[in-house]
Amino acid sequence: MRTLLREGFVPVAAIIAVLMLVIPVPPWVLDFFLLVNIALSVTVLVSTMFIDQVLDLSVFPSLLLLTTLFRLALEVTATRLILLEGDPGAVIETFGRLVVGNNVVVGIIIFIILIVIQFLVITRGAERVSEVAARFTLDAMPGKQMAVDAELNAGLIKEDEARRRRQDIEREADFYGAMDGASKFVRGDAIAGIVIVLINIIGGLIIGLVERHMSLGAAASTYTILTVGEGLTTQIPALLLSTSTGILVTRSGATGSTLNRDVLAQLTALPRVLYIVAVVLGLLAILGIPPLIPLLLGAASFYLAWRLDQAQKKEKAAQEEKKRVDSENQKNRPESALSLIGSDPIELEVGVGLVPLVGGQAGRDLRDRIAALRRQITAELGLVVPPIRVRDNLELGLNQYRIRIRGAEVALAEVRPDRFLAMGGGDLGIENAVPTQDPVFGVPAFWIREDSRQRAEMAGATVIDPGSVMVTHLAEVIRRHAWEIIGRQDVKLLIDHVRTTHPVVVQELIPDLLSLGEVQRVLSNLLRERVSIRDLPTILEALADRARTTHDIDVLTEAARQAVGRQITRRLMRQGVLHALVLSPEVEAEIRNAIEHTDQGNYLNLDPAKAQRLFQSIRDSLKNLPEGAPPTIITSPVVRMYLKRLTERMWRDLAVLSYAELASDIAVKTVGVVSI
Repeated sequence: MRTLLREGFVPVAAIIAVLMLVIPVPPWVLDFFLLVNIALSVTVLVSTMFIDQVLDLSVFPSLLLLTTLFRLALEVTATRLILLEGDPGAVIETFGRLVVGNNVVVGIIIFIILIVIQFLVITRGAERVSEVAARFTLDAMPGKQMAVDAELNAGLIKEDEARRRRQDIEREADFYGAMDGASKFVRGDAIAGIVIVLINIIGGLIIGLVERHMSLGAAASTYTILTVGEGLTTQIPALLLSTSTGILVTRSGATGSTLNRDVLAQLTALPRVLYIVAVVLGLLAILGIPPLIPLLLGAASFYLAWRLDQAQKKEKAAQEEKKRVDSENQKNRPESALSLIGSDPIELEVGVGLVPLVGGQAGRDLRDRIAALRRQITAELGLVVPPIRVRDNLELGLNQYRIRIRGAEVALAEVRPDRFLAMGGGDLGIENAVPTQDPVFGVPAFWIREDSRQRAEMAGATVIDPGSVMVTHLAEVIRRHAWEIIGRQDVKLLIDHVRTTHPVVVQELIPDLLSLGEVQRVLSNLLRERVSIRDLPTILEALADRARTTHDIDVLTEAARQAVGRQITRRLMRQGVLHALVLSPEVEAEIRNAIEHTDQGNYLNLDPAKAQRLFQSIRDSLKNLPEGAPPTIITSPVVRMYLKRLTERMWRDLAVLSYAELASDIAVKTVGVVSI
């Protein structure tokens, strides 16, 4: 039964309303449905006053259409009973005699006033408010969505919260759009009610005089009472629903509070207003109005204002005392220092002069680029880049910006927000061009004005705006320090994702063979050399195979590299060929013999003089590489990692591969042999 009510109540009610349009019903059934209509209208009106947000009653537009259909069915049924039988039931007759009484003319006038209030005041006003609310809500929708994206990019909210807010924004726009259309049905219902009343009176008079041979006075009295009663029983619920519509669409600024609390809180927020009301009521008593009522109301207003004034003073004093106590105890609270622990994974700090580039509506483009950058890095390296917090810092220079990783400064540069950066093209010959260096790659460049952009591009220079400079610099920093950004929590997120598609390998590897921390260290080693971990299932399978014999992180890292060796070598190839240097057997033997094995790990202890000769040989051999070919050295798997760590301070972008990472179909061209 409960399932039937939950799933079938509304469809059944709609079908009954449609059937009432064509099938006669007895008066007692009409009485029942008229009372149901009144109860439903009161329920909707009270509900609009007690909801906290308009979306809490998002079904209102559909409910408005269904109640309109139901009310029209009742009007048609009542008209049929009035004209055919002259007995529409006890409810209609009671309402008619209550309003008309013994004076038909006065009853008709009162009924006409109710119709005018319903049609011209409530319905017309609710329709206009719905139209304006829908228009402004749709216009504000892009700005609200950008504000959510900005908070997400700044790290103020999580992805789930941002998704929920976007859904609420879309639901709100849909709601006001539906309300704009539904209010037109309310207006049409009011017009239909007026027409039906006229038909009932005219038709009743004709039937009473012609068919029932009643006198004009008796016919007018009988059918006027019934018509007014029928109009009241349908128009009063319509008036309540129109009022509900107006209340709902005018509560756009109220969230988290009911209408009752809002009215009381806002009308009693200023006690001096009630003092003025008391004075005005006192003046009315002096001017000759019977003094009892205005004096009583004035005294009540004065007393209420005095009580509110005293309560506000006590509340203000309590708040100041609380602030003072909190300030005194702040230093003695150990938990107050907890907020200082930890740091954001990635921060972008800007000087005062760069605030317009990152804040407000003008900074939307930069925030969108940062959001796109996070997706790009994820697709490139397989690392889920955490939200990037953007903030201003008064300690920086006017046009400086700083990038922090885990709270530590890793990059500091300067851009000109009013100019463009032109790179390449040699001496551009542009007046007022300011020489500088590209903060990302350190190449010579110039800051030029916007009106010189076309001239610089014709000279062969690449011209980019200051926002693009910052985003490009940020992207390069994230790629370079990805191995520092990834943590155990990030790895757990990736593992949980792989578990949904490759549950077997995850179940076999973690935690029986390797801990989450050991997997994190391997992935960090891969990212340190810009090896993408996007193919995480393959990496985990390689670790599962190798972890049965060793837990050495260096050995596990080499096994993971070999598993994704094809993708490593592909990004280093040019025109289908891998141009690379190789180590001589003597150099490999020297490095292998210099590896020290300790309890704290393995490290390379190579003689400094030999290391210098090795650096010089690499430097000379790199000159043999074709232009545009990435610097690459191939060596044996045993010494690969140690050679990379030895050379990474001299050549940050030098790729060191092992022979085990080369697929059989890779074309390798040796351009030099490194020897000592």
